[in-house]
Amino acid sequence: MRPQRGAQLESVGVPTIGATDVLVRVRAASICGTDLHIYGWDRWSASRIHPPLTFGHEFCGVVEKVGDEVTTIRSGDFVTAEMHVNCGHCRPCRMGQPHVCQNVKILGIDADGCFAEFVRIPARNVWKVDPAIPEHYAAIMDPLGNAVHTALAGEIAGLNVLVTGAGPIGLMSIAVARASGCATLFATEVNAHRRELAKKMGADEALDPSQGDVVKHVLDATDGAGVDVMLEMSGHPDAIHKGFQMLRPGGRASLLGIPKDPVTLDLVNDVIFKGATVQGIYGRRMFETWVQMTELLRHGRLNLEPLFKERMPLEKFDDAFALLESGQAGKVLFYPNGSAK
Repeated sequence: MRPQRGAQLESVGVPTIGATDVLVRVRAASICGTDLHIYGWDRWSASRIHPPLTFGHEFCGVVEKVGDEVTTIRSGDFVTAEMHVNCGHCRPCRMGQPHVCQNVKILGIDADGCFAEFVRIPARNVWKVDPAIPEHYAAIMDPLGNAVHTALAGEIAGLNVLVTGAGPIGLMSIAVARASGCATLFATEVNAHRRELAKKMGADEALDPSQGDVVKHVLDATDGAGVDVMLEMSGHPDAIHKGFQMLRPGGRASLLGIPKDPVTLDLVNDVIFKGATVQGIYGRRMFETWVQMTELLRHGRLNLEPLFKERMPLEKFDDAFALLESGQAGKVLFYPNGSAK
């Protein structure tokens, strides 16, 4: 890609790996919301990205070659990867919190990513995919990890849950919450197509916040208490405000959505007087979240099939981005080295 809207398909050399790296032949790759920001070359992208860059950070593939010092991974292994590369030396890393590393580098953002035939990954970030996990699920374990991290950041079994925003990760969080034994599950989303997907993923009610008083509706449905857990996936100020109004006193709010601008909260009434627990969620806990989602997938606990419809060759990337920007798709999969099985 170049420092402008859009992207270009170019021929580049196969990455050279170091002694502790792995070269992966990409089987399937998926577009993330971050990729949409990069493709659109918004203010964040212009401040963070340094082209030329191969972007993309959701994928699965087969190990082509390993570095001389790599002993736990072999050529032919089917893998995906944690694309946040932590430094291992900062205070959060030393305290067992590498997911909030102060010096994190993200493959596909700070270094070349997976929208290519081959991608270079540090061996310590490679995750072997359990044979029971379907290929198209393996391609989206990175964003699924965000949903698992958000949903399982506190108690959820037997509790009423609200998911604000039914984009792909919001939809995955619905599936995770349902698989984890939540009680009533509400979703709020202005896009009609995504509301339908929310119901297919397991939401009891998918509400349009632009039509009617969703706060009153949820409060009435919970005998005036509000939901026990609010998973904020939209990053939209109105959704955040309404979400906190629907959260019960003593409830948990786990925030993953990224607002474009600073958001003002009524801290007195929505947080302090409620005694609410508010959590910022970033990425995946390395590698606790990977273990959790692997077990959920391996045992068939998650039905993610409603997310998958479009599969395209990498050459059709412009069509794929246009489809996602329209809000009429779940996850679009690319196949840089051939078609889907």
